[in-house]
Amino acid sequence: MLRTRFTDLIGISHPIVSAPMASSANAELVAAVSAARGFGLIGASKSADDPARPAWLREQIRQTRSMTGEPFGVGLALNFPQLDELLEVALEERVAAVAISFGDVVPYVDRVHAAETKILTQVQTVSEAKRLAGAGVDVLIAQGVEGGGHIGEIGIMSLLPAVLDAVDIPVLAAGGIADGRGLAATLLMGGDGVLMGTRFVASAESASGQWHKDAIISASTDDTVRTLCYDLARNVPFPDGIAARVIRNKFTKQWHGQEAEIIARRDELDAEFAAAIGSGTPELSAMWAGSASGLIHAVEPAGEIVRQIATEAEQLLRRRPADVCR
Repeated sequence: MLRTRFTDLIGISHPIVSAPMASSANAELVAAVSAARGFGLIGASKSADDPARPAWLREQIRQTRSMTGEPFGVGLALNFPQLDELLEVALEERVAAVAISFGDVVPYVDRVHAAETKILTQVQTVSEAKRLAGAGVDVLIAQGVEGGGHIGEIGIMSLLPAVLDAVDIPVLAAGGIADGRGLAATLLMGGDGVLMGTRFVASAESASGQWHKDAIISASTDDTVRTLCYDLARNVPFPDGIAARVIRNKFTKQWHGQEAEIIARRDELDAEFAAAIGSGTPELSAMWAGSASGLIHAVEPAGEIVRQIATEAEQLLRRRPADVCR
């Protein structure tokens, strides 16, 4: 068994977290991850205001709880609508932890702790890690540029050890991790576990469309791009230094790097983007995925993914040091 500060804090067996991806991380996926003794996060935030979203989240939490008695949590984005309402639902339902990212988390720390809930947050810089650890956040997620979806600018192999040197709380690694090798490397560097998004998008329980899963399986490590084109077309603002990693397609080839023209044609492109999502058109849709896509070759049950990665990491950690230390 792999035991870390994070597994002890949350009460799980495997230091593996499924990211709170709004289009993928529903009750079925989260319950499967947590039932396998990892830690699943429901993706609560959407970029558009939806009055029904808090009720949806409450139902998702209760549905997850009906499928597993293991700990799980909720993920929220500070720059998306309805944060306060969604957070209140998560705290009322007494989930084990909330992950809040992409903005100033500090004002929410006391509120979360008052509900006897843990708070996790993603960081893309060492300075932010120091600030948030000092403010009382329970767990940091050092997020590397290799990750899918919204990411910063620093690679995980330099960001993770720098964050670990700077703080004294549990730190997870995210970005470019999809198998036991990534988990083993994280633990050897002193990290406390991993958060994975792309690997769980391509799981049997993921709510993402099959076209998105197929695109991940077909993609190589070379086939993603860090871009602003979708956020600009959708008029979804993220903090400075944050862009999105997606699988390259017709839309990114045409619009990546064309920021001024995207803004000028935003209404047209936003409508085009919305239609593509509705019809599941890979050449136009934002297929959020990290460079670890090249390590993913099949859609598998989420629980099996957790167990496979934990087993592979443990075997590597037992065998590899003896192979190289002579």
